[in-house]
Amino acid sequence: MAHIPNLRTKYRDEIVPALTTEFKYHTVMQVPKLEKIVINQGVGQAVSDKKIVDTAQEELTNITGQKAIQTMSRKDISNFKLRRKMPIGVKVTLRRNNMYEFLERLICVALPRIRDFKGINSKFDGKGNYTLGITEQIIFPEIDIDKLGKILGMEITFVTSAQTDEEAFALLREFGLPFKNIKKN
Repeated sequence: MAHIPNLRTKYRDEIVPALTTEFKYHTVMQVPKLEKIVINQGVGQAVSDKKIVDTAQEELTNITGQKAIQTMSRKDISNFKLRRKMPIGVKVTLRRNNMYEFLERLICVALPRIRDFKGINSKFDGKGNYTLGITEQIIFPEIDIDKLGKILGMEITFVTSAQTDEEAFALLREFGLPFKNIKKN
């Protein structure tokens, strides 16, 4: 039998019933779910040094456990010495078990390692998605600080099937994301 991540079991057994009673859904299919997590890392310094993108790709692959892909520039911008189709970042899209495993590592291991951590902001995009900005990739235990070339930030986007920000907030709160100023009912 295949391994089932803890958060996937928690979603099925605890979060679905909790959200069903909170928002008075009629069926289980109405309950919002986490569809994917997209991790994006912009590497602006890659214009001058090509190795930075390769290093960032390797680091993001180690963090997520899934191969990261390079993102290319779409147009020429002469002020930034940028040419079309130059690598300027890396990204990974996590779904299913990989997504739940990454989310658990993020909540239990990485976020508590942030210095002076007081919680994350609860600002959603209006469509039920949430983007978390992280300033340093060294909060992940997979990164070896001794071999680190540059400290880079990343954006982690949680894409949900929620129709409103309130439903998405409730879903991510139930998963255990440490939001600032949580008001429990």
